[in-house]
Amino acid sequence: MNYNPLIEALLDHSVIRATKYVSRTKVIRATRIRFSKKIDKRGPISIVFTIGKPNYLERDFIKQCKKAGEPFPVKKIQLKFYNSPKKKLKRNK
Repeated sequence: MNYNPLIEALLDHSVIRATKYVSRTKVIRATRIRFSKKIDKRGPISIVFTIGKPNYLERDFIKQCKKAGEPFPVKKIQLKFYNSPKKKLKRNK
């Protein structure tokens, strides 16, 4: 397996998850480790690879691909982007 496209996608600072659909029952997912819901841009990047069954959202995407007639393996890698946590506004006294 070639994991380079998944790793290259995660090196962009705004991507936290890259998923490659190998078949209808197997996916390869690379996830960037976050600490307290924040991406640490200072040090080394920690990446976790998961190879196995698709989760609920991925199964839903596979159903949509089957309905659209998309052949497997899906060529494009699906990316999930980082949304920074919303900051609470401070009241003026």
